[in-house]
Amino acid sequence: MPEPRISSEQVRAARALLRWEQKDLARASGVSLPTVIRLERDPGPLKGYARTVALIRGAFEAEGLVFLMPGDGGGEGVRFSSR
Repeated sequence: MPEPRISSEQVRAARALLRWEQKDLARASGVSLPTVIRLERDPGPLKGYARTVALIRGAFEAEGLVFLMPGDGGGEGVRFSSR
């Protein structure tokens, strides 16, 4: 079963935690800046190719962030890993 899609709200929150601008996310993920801007614009789950979403998620996870999903016993969110 594929991982649930992170949302544009989670992406913006993750960027805030890292004090990243959209260009920093684009650089870290290898996704173009126009794509990052477009994906963040629409509320809800990211509407992009699975590979693009995985690259964005991977960039944040490499910085120690964990995405919280509604099925995890709470609401949607993002936090730093406890490791």
